Amino acid sequence: MTKPAAHPARIVRVANFVTSRSGGLRTVLRHLGAGYLAAGQEPVLVIPGERYGDTRRPWGREITLPGPELPGTGGYRVLADRRRLARLLADLAPDRLEVSDRSTLRWTGRWAREHGVRSLMVSHESLTGLLGQWRLPTGVARRAADRLNRETLHRYDRVVCTTRWAAEEFARLDGPPVDLVPLGVDLDTFHPRRADPALRERYADHTEVLLVHCARLSVEKRPDLAVAALARLRRAGVPAVLVLAGDGPLRPALARRAAGLPVHFTGFLPDRVALAALLASADVVLAPGPVETFGLAGLEALACGTPVVANAASALPEVIGSGGLAAYGTPAALAAAVVRLLDRPEADRRAAARARAAEFGWPAAVAGFLRAHSVDAGQVPAAG
Repeated sequence: MTKPAAHPARIVRVANFVTSRSGGLRTVLRHLGAGYLAAGQEPVLVIPGERYGDTRRPWGREITLPGPELPGTGGYRVLADRRRLARLLADLAPDRLEVSDRSTLRWTGRWAREHGVRSLMVSHESLTGLLGQWRLPTGVARRAADRLNRETLHRYDRVVCTTRWAAEEFARLDGPPVDLVPLGVDLDTFHPRRADPALRERYADHTEVLLVHCARLSVEKRPDLAVAALARLRRAGVPAVLVLAGDGPLRPALARRAAGLPVHFTGFLPDRVALAALLASADVVLAPGPVETFGLAGLEALACGTPVVANAASALPEVIGSGGLAAYGTPAALAAAVVRLLDRPEADRRAAARARAAEFGWPAAVAGFLRAHSVDAGQVPAAG
């Protein structure tokens, strides 16, 4: 029998594929944790790392368990020692369990049931899309995803998706409905006032178009499409320049592909204000990944007043709305969408981007997650 949540409720959150240099997921975990804390709850985050650690953070207690590094992922680690994690969970005695990994941490749903703990799985990705990226035939990928998603629905009390696009693969199953809770964006840090003319001049002069791709340089993000779209634009006479903000296993191959093109690699940008300045200084941000379930970097670009060209196959068209354009995942289509955006008056396209971002706030996201946990959201502070 599930025990009632005390006040404050101890919400233990477990996640894989998080590093000090990871982007969207770490941002989400931090903002939700800070929101839970501000709402009077007790968040505890458990993630993999190089060594054990137990630290108090602005987003709550953070525990690091040693986990092996996955080859070829650029530093991602996983919580591979089930026994140690199970012992830690028992010691923490959570009122609620929140899991952000539908692959290697799926077993935690059974642990929660056995210990009378209400559990929630957060769907940060489309399994159908990811399996398709591994070049599985469409039918095979769909059937495999359906089987794994049925297991998720049965093992956890609730499943949260951040977009209707992400929820679709659950909706086609005969199971309980999932919770739809859009994520938020930090509208203060990511703001048009961050635009920096000096920073822009570092990459492009006043006659050039500055494009930015802000994501991990890995296969699922398709940074190669951004480089290929730039090449298309240059051949069409558009004086575009591309900045790839981020790092990852594809960087050497991308550097070879970009030879002879005006492509700049910044590496990982840990300073959120510096990242905001780059996004706000760009003319267009490219988000060509086909399996983005929410696309937080795209939303951060909109908050900076910069329109986004997104892959039509992803969830981003649902997120960006009138703040950008969706295009099929080909270099020609992405380049054409950039040109269409640039044809709009700059003030109009930037105002539309910011207005769309303003519809997404972290307080609403925090309140939605707490409702999914069946925990009183209380008075979630409006800032953030």
